[in-house]
Amino acid sequence: MRPSRVLTGGSVPGGGAEWTSWFNIDHPGGDGDYESLEAIRFYYRGRVCERPVAIQARTTEWELPEDVGEVVHFSPKKGFRCVNKEQPQGKTCSNYHIRFLCPLEHIYWSHWSSWSPCSRSACGSSGTQTRQRRCVNAQVVAALKELKCKGKAVERRACSAGPCPEPTWTEWGAWGPCSRSCGSAGTRVRRRSCKNAKKLLCAGRPAEVQKCPPSPCPACPEHTLQGTVVSATGAALPSARIYLEGRPPVLVARSDTRGNFHVAGVCEGTAANVSAHRDGFVPGLAPVISNGSGVSVARVTLQKLEKPYMVLHPKPKVRVAGQEVTFCCKASGTPVPKKYYWYHNGTLLDRKVHKYGSRLVLRALVPEQAGTYHCKASTEAGAIRSAPAQLTVLAQGQQSCNPKPEPSLIELPAECRQDAESSRYYDVGHCPPAPCTGSPADGKRCGAGARRCCGVRRMEVREIQCGGSVLPVKVVAECGCGPCAQPRVLVQGRVTAADTGEPLRFGQIFLGRKKIGFTGYQGSFTIEVPPDTQRLVARFVDRQQRLVDAVKVLPFNSRGGAVYQEVKMMRKKEPVELDAGRTNAIPLGEVGGQEPVGELVIPAGAFLRPSGEVFRGTVKASVTFLDPRDIATAGAASSDLSFANAEGEIVPLRTYGMFAVDFREGDSGEALQTGPVEVRMDAGQIRMAEHLKKMKLWSLNPETGLWEEEGVFRPAKERRGKREERTFLIGNMEIRERRLFNLDVPEDRRCFVKVRAYSNEKFNPYEQLEGVVISLINLEPQPGFPANPRAWGRFDSVVTGPNGACLPAFCDARRPDAYSAYLTATLGGEELEAVASSPKLNPNAVGVSQPYLNKLGYRRLDHDDPSFKKTAFQVNVAKPDPNNVDETNGPVYPYRSLKECEEAPVSANHFRFYRVEVDKYEYNVVPFKESDLTSWTGDYLAWWPNPQEFRACFIKVRIEGPQEYMVRSRNVGGSHPRTRGQLYGLRDTRSVRDGLLENSSGACVEFKCSGMLYDQSLVDRTLVSIIPQGSCRRTAVNGLLRDYLARHPPVADANNTAAFTMLAPVDPLGHNYGIYTVTDQNPRLAKEIAIGRCFDGTSDGFSREMKSDAGIAVTFTCQERPAGRESFFQRLLTSPAEALEALQALDVTNRSLAETRGQWESCRNELVGAGEMGEDGPLLGPPHPIPGTGVRGLLCAAPSPGRGKRAGA
Repeated sequence: MRPSRVLTGGSVPGGGAEWTSWFNIDHPGGDGDYESLEAIRFYYRGRVCERPVAIQARTTEWELPEDVGEVVHFSPKKGFRCVNKEQPQGKTCSNYHIRFLCPLEHIYWSHWSSWSPCSRSACGSSGTQTRQRRCVNAQVVAALKELKCKGKAVERRACSAGPCPEPTWTEWGAWGPCSRSCGSAGTRVRRRSCKNAKKLLCAGRPAEVQKCPPSPCPACPEHTLQGTVVSATGAALPSARIYLEGRPPVLVARSDTRGNFHVAGVCEGTAANVSAHRDGFVPGLAPVISNGSGVSVARVTLQKLEKPYMVLHPKPKVRVAGQEVTFCCKASGTPVPKKYYWYHNGTLLDRKVHKYGSRLVLRALVPEQAGTYHCKASTEAGAIRSAPAQLTVLAQGQQSCNPKPEPSLIELPAECRQDAESSRYYDVGHCPPAPCTGSPADGKRCGAGARRCCGVRRMEVREIQCGGSVLPVKVVAECGCGPCAQPRVLVQGRVTAADTGEPLRFGQIFLGRKKIGFTGYQGSFTIEVPPDTQRLVARFVDRQQRLVDAVKVLPFNSRGGAVYQEVKMMRKKEPVELDAGRTNAIPLGEVGGQEPVGELVIPAGAFLRPSGEVFRGTVKASVTFLDPRDIATAGAASSDLSFANAEGEIVPLRTYGMFAVDFREGDSGEALQTGPVEVRMDAGQIRMAEHLKKMKLWSLNPETGLWEEEGVFRPAKERRGKREERTFLIGNMEIRERRLFNLDVPEDRRCFVKVRAYSNEKFNPYEQLEGVVISLINLEPQPGFPANPRAWGRFDSVVTGPNGACLPAFCDARRPDAYSAYLTATLGGEELEAVASSPKLNPNAVGVSQPYLNKLGYRRLDHDDPSFKKTAFQVNVAKPDPNNVDETNGPVYPYRSLKECEEAPVSANHFRFYRVEVDKYEYNVVPFKESDLTSWTGDYLAWWPNPQEFRACFIKVRIEGPQEYMVRSRNVGGSHPRTRGQLYGLRDTRSVRDGLLENSSGACVEFKCSGMLYDQSLVDRTLVSIIPQGSCRRTAVNGLLRDYLARHPPVADANNTAAFTMLAPVDPLGHNYGIYTVTDQNPRLAKEIAIGRCFDGTSDGFSREMKSDAGIAVTFTCQERPAGRESFFQRLLTSPAEALEALQALDVTNRSLAETRGQWESCRNELVGAGEMGEDGPLLGPPHPIPGTGVRGLLCAAPSPGRGKRAGA
């Protein structure tokens, strides 16, 4: 490779120096490519020394400026610039990287100052000039310590004002026009003038005449080329440069305000093309077409320049040493990217060595080639980077899937505790779904071929002693490679108006340019995420045009299942009437008691029809401004406030407001555009002074969800009244399409915040929740919360995975409270609870150790006012100090430490949310983690038989009694020959009081739905037993349910009054039967919806308040036992042998049947209710002996005491 161009600016003391990394902070849009040293120091603080001594520059194609024929300027003192207007005809500046040479010594000379003016200024005289430099120390030293550098601090040289000028001629002017336009030869003249002529005249002539060569007159002087330049939407484009294609192309015209152009002398039928060029658009080419009447026509359509975006990302691969691997990526945009670059662990790979384009092929792999790979695509509009892909290179014979399972704990029922020291948690094993090596043929494919992943190869049945009974459980015995689980990835939710909550009925949904469906009557939607999607951008459109289009970047769980998302849309501002013939100013921002953020100024004559014709009538103008000073507007903001920088990295913006415009003709309602307009921002509304110089105007690309730069702001002062002078930032733009605009600054003070979600407030590491949407809103500095909420500047949402989530946030190292953040968490629309901060802050509960926790200022929303929700908290995002050991372990990580944040162990500091699920318990014989669909195992005893679709079934039980009671469902195989009599699982739920009915509560109890098992061959009617804890008897059964069960045999014995037993219906019944069934691709979401309907007692409603008199399946009446007396139910759990002996003693005493019947009936009914004994005694499953007794019997499985209520109950 040839050396890059080098320009030196000084010597290196001692000869020691090193080059910095390459910088590229600008791309050659607008006026050119500017890589100033000042800007590089701003974006990369501390990366360039105080006094660079040399600079290198080269294009991103690794070519020298002189090789590409471009004029550039660069120096180690100022940096680099390439100006488009200085380039040869038809060329623009390339995109350049630069780097600096820095001395290694700490003490060095600064750059020489400029030479002073000469001490003598009269012509013909001589004098002296001086220049100076200072001794600099890069390290911090004591203020009075003297610095010593070798050499002189001052230089002098002789100078002269020069001899007195002689009279001289100026340069010749340009040749004038030829005296004849065509035909025979003519003449042309050029002139010059004599300067500095006081007494003497210049020698020579002031004018020069030259013959001009004859040129043929146009062959078709009466023929004309007429054309139009329009955008892709059909809007006229003025000021486009028109070229007649040839070698070289000839500029022949410019388009007028209506996009039209005229060129005389172009013959009819000319086989030629014309091209049009306009800033911000891709050059367009069109043929010249003759219409046979002496006029040729051309219509040139220009596509707006759009930054590239990735549509195909490289995929992770596992290969064996010696094999080959192929990575692929693909980007789209306008123009379509042709240049690709590949990086390994962040280092650019040599194109000449690897000969790559959009595909990278690595042959004969060695372990050193393992790591992350990503690509970058670039055009003149910008660049974009792909997501990284991990390459794992295994040694020969090394297994990609460890056959030994990893630990995975499940919680056992309460009665399974053997003694005070024994744990209720049992290791059932787990196979991590890591990718396995593919076949050698996969090395030539972009994808992974038939994907294989590590999974369960073999399971074993274990039996656990639980208070005298045996509880079966299946554990993973061996892992191995097999087909990867491919669960569906969905985003579900609801779209409503931000102000009224009105649903968006039958609104259109777009992914990119493709319409994929509509919202429902209640605003609900479901989007199936396309394979290999990294960033899901959806656009919601109100067909009635009452709401502003919403472009949302929706989080999703790539491991499968559905994520629930509430989408808010801004209501359009009511239009106001404007006179297009006058200058109009529309305020931006209207928060009560505060000045507007700025105003949109539309000059007279700026409104245009799409044809380019100036519109002079009445305009109905609607400008909808989203004001971040109102924190309630954060949910309605579009996109995720990100843009792609010059390196293609997606980085965040900080907003000061966004607005949508809609201009229409007053009479016809036809849409209007505008020519140049002004956006004026009140500088007094920008609280952070450093943002004044970085403020830019942006527009949203609705297909990529990324913001693209429209223009910069310049400061201007304006006097309001006699004394008040205010500073404004003024930006210019044209409104030629309906886009959302934004007033933003790029913010480089960035961090990541670590958050985890748990199934309960025990915060056990193995009870973390996946698929939880964590949202973070950045807040502007302003004390007081929540009474005086801060203005928001940015928002982000991330879905938790197996190791929590890392959310980007703005942060500051000098002022801990410079930025704060507001965090919430939702799962299937349910808000999770944050850890309390009052009356006493508990670091162990919050998950962050002191003293860092105090610096972060953790406060839950109800810290000062208990009436506020408990579902959010606020923290100061204080950037961690790397020199303070207390701040190097989370929960805030520097922006470049994302991998460290993502891989942080659960013992590291993190913030926490949890579900309020006291008095609830679930047990599956075949373990399954509902938040991780890849943990599903195909087994006949699996609770969920199909990992692509989850059907949740609940039965509503009413309890008439003075308190709340635990209710258990015991679920065993009922009709399938492979599972009959075998346990599927247990569910315990505590009833919830009805706030309107005295001594009444209700329980929504899950049971295993009947249906096909995992082999999809036979239906199993699950035998379900509903057993309330305590002295309870069944008093009523829903008549419709009883009739249905009678009509669909076999019918389970249900004579036991202490329980309710049924062979579960196969049909999805409804609230009229007391049965609630919901099918969804996410098991948690299916259960949440079913529980909400069950609480409400309807088939389509939703409630978090129990209505115990609506939609009931079965009713029990429960009584309190005398204090200190155990029920027979409890005695069977604690002392089964003594309980049965006491029962036998009752028979021996020959007491009357009337006296003993009640106690015997209670025991028998509990056994029957457990599903183990029929009414006449037959066993429905294999009996197990009770230790210590000479009789055979079964222990009635008891509900676990002390578990929780549904959230919000």
